[in-house]
Amino acid sequence: MQLSKLGCRRKQLKMLETVSTDLTRRALLSAFSASVLVAAPTYANAAGFLRGSGDIRKLSLYSRRSGERVDTIYWIDGEYVREAVREISRIMRDWRRNEIRNIDLRTIDLMAASHAILDTSEPFQLLSGYRSPQTNAMLRRRSRLVAKKSLHMSGQAADLRMGSRSARQISRAALSCKVGGVGTYSRSNFVHMDCGPLRAWGR
Repeated sequence: MQLSKLGCRRKQLKMLETVSTDLTRRALLSAFSASVLVAAPTYANAAGFLRGSGDIRKLSLYSRRSGERVDTIYWIDGEYVREAVREISRIMRDWRRNEIRNIDLRTIDLMAASHAILDTSEPFQLLSGYRSPQTNAMLRRRSRLVAKKSLHMSGQAADLRMGSRSARQISRAALSCKVGGVGTYSRSNFVHMDCGPLRAWGR
């Protein structure tokens, strides 16, 4: 990336800090439908993000397991920001084995779109992101809810919750994007999101 372009993006990011985020849900949904996801056209429903000084996509995550947080703009003006995507992949690593795998960009987009629809500054609490095959097998021995061929093992899924929103509220936001898989686990208070085939389960 040319230095002039980097300088321009830095200015845009500084300007974004002054843009009001006090938008109505209707305005958010309108913004969502306005732009297209270049990297994954089938995820256009999850791709429209706020328009300020250029198109942006951001994600806010907190991992209670590692104590790490990420609040980052990972897309700006039609391009993914590699450093930001790496930061997201790191916090979503298999913390038990400290193994990192690149998280599928479509899953990141679905998470970010759902978060924007919820219209809150509270970060998602990450329960599970990437899982190594060893970790997935261990969890399967403990719970019937863990799939043998879980998309967590390919970095394509996340289990999330939020203190200020119920599992049903989160799942409704994700389902409105009409992409991927959304599982609602109200008793355990979390929502599964993935970039697999369009489907929904749980309540």
